[in-house]
Amino acid sequence: MTDATKKNNASPLLVEPNPDDPRLTAEVRGIDQNGEKVTTSVSVERPLTLFLNSREIVTMMTIGDYPDYLAVGYLRNQNMLHDDDEITGIDYDDDINTIVVRTAKDTDFEDKLKKKTLTSGCAQGTVFGDVMETFDTVQLPADVEIRTSQLYPLIKAINMAPSLYLKAGAIHGCVLCEHDRPLVYMEDVGRHNAVDKIAGWMFMQGVSGGDKIFYTTGRLTSEMVIKTVQMGIPALVSRSGFTAWGVDLARKAGVILIGRARGQRFVALSGEDRIVFDAPNKDELAKDEKDT
Repeated sequence: MTDATKKNNASPLLVEPNPDDPRLTAEVRGIDQNGEKVTTSVSVERPLTLFLNSREIVTMMTIGDYPDYLAVGYLRNQNMLHDDDEITGIDYDDDINTIVVRTAKDTDFEDKLKKKTLTSGCAQGTVFGDVMETFDTVQLPADVEIRTSQLYPLIKAINMAPSLYLKAGAIHGCVLCEHDRPLVYMEDVGRHNAVDKIAGWMFMQGVSGGDKIFYTTGRLTSEMVIKTVQMGIPALVSRSGFTAWGVDLARKAGVILIGRARGQRFVALSGEDRIVFDAPNKDELAKDEKDT
């Protein structure tokens, strides 16, 4: 699917998963815990080979939706594609699982490829040797706050959105948000792919991250923090937990880092002073109901 941003009148999301796309799931027969025959939906993964101009960069395992956003976001998050690089074309061939991103001028990706290292992401997520140098130069807005009155309905809206996770599982989700509104929801077999799709969408649509919140279903690792900072987003939220290096990097960059976010529960390990507790808690709500 290489179409531009879509808008479903029934959904507040600008871009969202399509659980009904027959290419993204498959029906598989098996048995359950009682030995009974069952048929269940499973997520489909397929290879996607990315070329930057005439050079092969990487082959990724992906569910296959939004390959243009994935390709551009990958190049952005690996610092192979910069703000001043002009994309002159994106050619996707579904038959041979290949996508080519073309730029107006040569890029410096060869030096970066020599510095490639594996990260803690599932599948084959990668970061390159100079990513941390870029990380150190990013200046995030220091006055951004997260209000619990917006955070709680945001989490609820994300959990209620149609998704491949609810249909087939074995999938990670990432959501670009603004205040209490989810804007762009991407899923993939690897969380780094879902992040890259959003980074690609932001670059291609000219959307800045300074007033946004990034939500992920995955762990808050160093990779997640680095990519969030690279997208210029000052707040990162997850329903999952943290790694120590992820916390250290978030504190260094000034990212509001919230994990284990479920319902009205969460833990914040960075940027705590910029969380505004303006939503009534459950005890207060129960007291108000009793008084009335």
